[in-house]
Amino acid sequence: MRDIAATDQRIVYSSITWQQFKLIQAGFAESPGIRLAYYNSTIEILMPGRDHEVFSRLIGFLIGLFCLENEIEFEPTGSMTQEREGEVSAQANESYCFGASKPIPDLVIEVVCTSGGLKKLQRYQALGVPEVWFWQDGLFSLYHLRNNHYDKITHSEIPELATLSIDLLTQCVLMAQTSRLEAAKEFRNAIKSQSV
Repeated sequence: MRDIAATDQRIVYSSITWQQFKLIQAGFAESPGIRLAYYNSTIEILMPGRDHEVFSRLIGFLIGLFCLENEIEFEPTGSMTQEREGEVSAQANESYCFGASKPIPDLVIEVVCTSGGLKKLQRYQALGVPEVWFWQDGLFSLYHLRNNHYDKITHSEIPELATLSIDLLTQCVLMAQTSRLEAAKEFRNAIKSQSV
């Protein structure tokens, strides 16, 4: 039997006003680890499980390593709340600004262990997030915002991440399930060999 703590707990309520959402959000203010999202009169309450958090941290670590090895200025903004008053609120698993700090990050990453992945694109579209990556079932799906809708892409169109191999990143995230150290070494060596 699978440990319940390893899996996500997800609750969705419809017909919620923005004012009701803000009251619920205030009620969870002292509950670290619980993520709230709001869009189109619907609130999602997510209590991430162990698998969710482990994959999120592994991906974040490897992207940070990529930036450090390539001397890319970046700001990891994690699961900070991103909002457009009265319309949308979201908390990604990982988020990043590249080059300089910005109110809306350049990239958000969502680890999807339950359902509802692609519906999250609507939230990020309303926020104007340039690029969204999903990690689900051992694969990345990348989306770039163009003309107010997301197009599926095969590699990042963020200039600072243009040389990041999504295949390499995927391989090392999967490898990290067994050994974080070996995954980091493999990732770093591959990055160094690309820049030679």
